[in-house]
Amino acid sequence: MALERKKKARQNFLKDVVMPVINRIAEFHEEITGWRRDLHAHPELLYDVHRTAGKVVELLKSFGVDEVVTGMGRTGVVGVIKGRQATNGKVIGLRADMDALPIKEATGKPYASTTEGKMHACGHDGHTAMLLGAAKYLAETRNFDGTAIVIFQPAEEGGAGGKAMVDDGLMDRFGINEVFGMHNMPRLPVGQFAIREGGMMAATDEFIIEVEGMGGHAAMPQMGVDPVMIAAQMTVALQTLVSRNVDPVKSAVLSVTQIHAGAAFNVIPASSELKGTVRTLDEEVRALMEKRMGEMVPKIADAFGASARLEYKRGYPVVVNAPAQTEFAAKIAREIAGDDKVETNVAPVMGGEDFAYMSSARPGAFIFMGNGDSADLHQDTYDFNDEIIPLGCTYWVKMVETALPAS
Repeated sequence: MALERKKKARQNFLKDVVMPVINRIAEFHEEITGWRRDLHAHPELLYDVHRTAGKVVELLKSFGVDEVVTGMGRTGVVGVIKGRQATNGKVIGLRADMDALPIKEATGKPYASTTEGKMHACGHDGHTAMLLGAAKYLAETRNFDGTAIVIFQPAEEGGAGGKAMVDDGLMDRFGINEVFGMHNMPRLPVGQFAIREGGMMAATDEFIIEVEGMGGHAAMPQMGVDPVMIAAQMTVALQTLVSRNVDPVKSAVLSVTQIHAGAAFNVIPASSELKGTVRTLDEEVRALMEKRMGEMVPKIADAFGASARLEYKRGYPVVVNAPAQTEFAAKIAREIAGDDKVETNVAPVMGGEDFAYMSSARPGAFIFMGNGDSADLHQDTYDFNDEIIPLGCTYWVKMVETALPAS
């Protein structure tokens, strides 16, 4: 009786906040939630997602998908679902991420992480579960022509698993024409979507600056070259790259997040080190920041009689949403949520996403889906909202059935 009440409450919730969720998907909402909570309880990091990938493989095979490929991008999994007329349509790729974060969970949930120091604090467990739910439905109904490729990638959280899969031939091997991604978004209300054309999420670059001065007694600074003072000057000066070099209508962030130097109160050290990140939404701005840092850093050091070396590491590129794919993704979201629940010019996010490697290889679009009033991503109290599972599954299914209509 309690289970029936719970199911009815879920159905009423879906009627209140989201529009046409596919009935069959709503029927196995509880089952998908079980998958999600199992993944949540067993988080894995970066490429070490062997249990998670194994669970994905087991479920895909049980659904009867046409082909399951493992080891793509080291530990990625790809499922091939052919429509009724597979040779007559195009191929669409749908991507979810599988890895967790090195965070100690503090949710207190019954299904909380069973692995100390690891947790699904970004909702990748939910992303994986929703794509699995869509795969189950698509394999069962086959109400489309063409081929749907479901992509489960490792190492989104800093390991560039998306790049590893692309480098392994993901797009060419499966003949993918266009690719789509989705991410839950805390504080965006349940039943709402947000997207934008062009730069959606930022490039994530890192830098290390090593300053070589001349150490000495702290009471006699005139006898040395103080790398701590130079590091402080450099930290302030680097901010002018954003305020005075970047076009004010464009975006860039430069944050010095670490300064390391010295080990004693009365000793001026011989060297210092600065580390930080640069975030940009435009490849030209990205190149400008790297170029100007390379020019500024050694000159500031030289002005104080020191030397400095910059190591600039390019990370994930900008997530760029292609025009046609963005319009299509927004159309599908509107069909599910309604016109007033889809923001098509959402402000870009300066966080990064390695879906960028996939949307660089093929035209694509990345969309945010509301997770409701939850803790923010990467917090130890965050949890994916299981109530949005049918909405996410329906989005994926309608995307396939609309992009690859059955004749």
